[in-house]
Order: sequence, then structure tokens, then C-alpha cells
Amino acid sequence: MQRAVKDDADYIKDYVFFFNSNNYFQKIRNFPGFPQVSQYPDYLQYLASINPFLIQNYYDSLQLYHAGAAAYANTAGQPILGNQATYQPGTASFDSAFSSITSRETFSGGGSKFYDKSALYHIHGEYKFNIDSFLFTTGANFRKYLPDSRGTIFSDTNNRVIENSEYGLYAGIDKKIFSDRLKINATLRMDKNENFDYLFSPAASLVYNPDNNQTFRLSFSSAIRNPTMADQYLYYQVGRAILIGNLNGFDSLVTLESLFAGFNDQNVDTLSYFNVSPVKPEEVKTIEVGYRVTLFKRLFMDMNAYYSTYKNFIGYKLGADVTVAQGSPLPIFLNNILRVATNSEDIVTTRGFTVGLNYYFSKFYSLSGNWSWNELDRNGSDDPLIPAFNTPKNKFNVGFSGLNIDNKIGSNWGFSINYKWVQGFLFEGSPQFTGSIEDYGVVDAQINKRFPETKTTLKFGCSNILENLHYEVYGGPLIGRLLYLQLLVELN
Repeated sequence: MQRAVKDDADYIKDYVFFFNSNNYFQKIRNFPGFPQVSQYPDYLQYLASINPFLIQNYYDSLQLYHAGAAAYANTAGQPILGNQATYQPGTASFDSAFSSITSRETFSGGGSKFYDKSALYHIHGEYKFNIDSFLFTTGANFRKYLPDSRGTIFSDTNNRVIENSEYGLYAGIDKKIFSDRLKINATLRMDKNENFDYLFSPAASLVYNPDNNQTFRLSFSSAIRNPTMADQYLYYQVGRAILIGNLNGFDSLVTLESLFAGFNDQNVDTLSYFNVSPVKPEEVKTIEVGYRVTLFKRLFMDMNAYYSTYKNFIGYKLGADVTVAQGSPLPIFLNNILRVATNSEDIVTTRGFTVGLNYYFSKFYSLSGNWSWNELDRNGSDDPLIPAFNTPKNKFNVGFSGLNIDNKIGSNWGFSINYKWVQGFLFEGSPQFTGSIEDYGVVDAQINKRFPETKTTLKFGCSNILENLHYEVYGGPLIGRLLYLQLLVELN
């Protein structure tokens, strides 16, 4: 929108023209105490001293001069440049330009429109069989990804075709012992993505029922998460940065803190460089314990706790791609700020606990509630990875429901009403989409009617019935009320 009326170079020309026309440069040089070349051993040190001096002593004056120059640059500016004034919202020119820009694709068309005709093909098969008292499970799956964004999301510009495939094989065995009160399970899975090495994921579990009212669970599991298509192939400019996938790694990126310091003093020696290794699959190992019990024949309680350790936890790092010109009056040139998908260099852990209660009273009604707690722990790591855990620490639900009610209003009616509360948390996305999500609570409700003769159930419901407008994703839309009507038909 900005460049539709004037390119960046002409904005700068008009900005500098206004400074010159009002003699601002000379006024700044005449500020008491303004640094002099003779006070420094070389010219670069002299230049590096100017910005800190002005910001510390004459910040208000700089703000005033800048506001005037920016306002002039937003007008048509110098007639010789032949530009228009910046479009103002609500005007016909603004609306016309907005419509034109949003209808054209990025990169190829100079607009902001997404093009996405991506495809995913998935096939999965499983076979179970018994040998004596052992139950065996075998299976396999295959996926084919075909991203197609014409360069508006992925790096498929200039007719580049991106293809990616992966497959997995798994086998498991189940055995019941002690009069079927103890169930033992063990599995092994192998996964292979064409861009990454073979990975193996073993798992085992024990489920013990000492009586009909209690169940104890203990499990160990391991899993892998292949980097997504975005982690591998993303290339999306968001203005302040480029969100970029990372199959090949990056060398000699500059930390943003040292970049700002380098700009401030124009000293390349303050730049701090780092490399980013190619993104690789995330691996997790989890220990989980659970307990379920029936109390007083009407109260059911289920508790669950887990502890997970992540190797190569996938997140993002921010860095600057710069060009350095030693000896130049302006030795640092910024090419781009990059948000790069990568892995944590340290072990990341998560832990959590969940408890749920269901109380059944009368013949048709029940009260329910559950609470969960989840936490990410980076164990004091100073790795600048942005983990994007994006999970609230605490949340709970409280509900009241009825099923197959048979009373004066009729039979086979049902309903539920539920209150959900979510604690605020830091949502980490991109440089533009990182911020706090506030606490929110919503009420959901639904009513249903079953028709046994036709084996159908009609359900009418509403989520967020009180229309508590709230954000669930930073940078996303406000979430309001949603009405729905559902018809379930049972074929068998």
C-alpha cells in the first residue's frame, strides 16, 4: 500500500528534503555539546558518538523534527518526483488500491494474496491377529505432500515443484496375565522421511485392574515429529522479517542485539555471529502414570500425570543477514531479518497433570469437571530458541448434562452445558505474532433428541453462548458465538 504511491527511495528523498528546507541538519549540529571530529581519534568513532549523544540529550527535538519530516514525506512531496500523497483509509483511492493489492499474489503479482492448492495423500493399513494368547498388531502408513503456493507461502517460486514423502512401519504385541487383570503391551515403530534419517520409537505399557472399580496405568512411550512443510520449505515475507524453512542450515547470522548495537555505534566489531544447523526431527520420551477409580457407585475419578523430555525440540531463532563493508562510513547493511526453523541445542522437558470427576445422580443426569496443568521447562538453557509451546498452564471445565431423559416432556432427550476457563499465556509465533493471550472463559450448550425408530439423533448447540469475544491465537481473529445443527444417522 505504501509503495503504491511512492517507492522507498522517494520517501527518503522527501524526508531529507524537508530536513534541508528547514535547516534541521544545521540546527542539530549547533546543539550545545554536539560531538566534534577533533574530539575523536578517527572519523568512524566520531560518527558512532552522534546517535547516543542526541538520544540522551535532545530526544524531544528529534521527535519533533521527525514528525514534521514524516508528515511531509506522506504528502505528494516534491513535484519533480511526480508522486501522489499517501492514501488515507476511507477514501476511494485507498479502497481501490487495497482491493487491487489483496487480489494479486505476493512476489509474482506484487500483492498480498495467498495462493494455496497444496495436496496431501495418505494411506494407512493395519492388521491384527492372534497366536495362542498373544495379540499381534502390525501396520504401515505412507504420506505424500505436494505443496503448491506459487511462492506466496513456500519457496516454490520460478516454477519450482516441491514434493516430500514419508512412511512408517510398526508392530506391537499384547498379552493378558493374572486372570486378565494385567495387560502388557509393547510396540516398535520405524519412520522415514526422505529428507531425514531412519528413526525408531519403542513404547511399552502396563494396565492393571485389581478389581472392577480400579485401574492403574503405567507407560513409557517415545515418538518423533518430522519437521512440517513450513519448517522445511516456508518462505514468507512479513515486512519485519522473512519466515523461512531450514533444510540446509544458515551460516554467519548476526544476533539482533549486536546488530542494534552495531547500528548505534557503526562498529562492525560489536557484531556477534552464529550458525543455525539444518532442522531435524524432534524426538520425545514420555513416562505416564494414571489411576481410575469408582467411588460410592456414582462418582468416577480419573487422574493422569506425565513427564516428557525432548531432544531436538523444534522452535525458531531470529537472526540478521548483513553485509559488512569495512572502512565505509556506514559499514553495516541489513539484507534481511530471518526467523529460521531449527532445533533446541539443549534438552527441553514438559510435565503435566490432569484430574477428572464425573458424578451421576438420579437416572439421567451427571455433573462433571476436570482440571489440567502443563508446564514447559527449559532447564535454565540460554539457547535463544523460541519454543512456541503455546499451551496454557492451567485450564478447567465444569459441566452439567442429561442423557436419554424420559419424563413429562418426552423421551430420548439429552442436553449439556459446560463452562471452560483457560489461563492466559504467551503465544509465540513469528516476530509479528508473538504476544500475550489473556485469560478467558466460555459457556457451551447443546440439546439433542434421539429418534430410535429411524436410528437418528438431531443435535442443536452453541459454543460461547454468551459471546465472550476473546483471542485464542495472537494475531488471529476474535472468537465469538458459533451455532450449529447436527444430524447423526446410524447405519448399523
